[in-house]
Amino acid sequence: MANVKVSVLKNGPLKVDGPIELVQDGASLPVQGATVFLCRCGASGKKPFCDGAHARIGFKDEPSVTDV
Repeated sequence: MANVKVSVLKNGPLKVDGPIELVQDGASLPVQGATVFLCRCGASGKKPFCDGAHARIGFKDEPSVTDV
């Protein structure tokens, strides 16, 4: 199996490195390249992909276990 790494970017999207199949409502979505950025803020106009809306709306992470 190929290696896939998912990174939570501070106050930003999920960064997914590695080959993935992205499925929404039972249909495969085209994934360009080996790295994709997925929206966490809910404001992207290109969901499920990030379009930078998190920066425009001032999205902030919830505190995580590593922040305690």
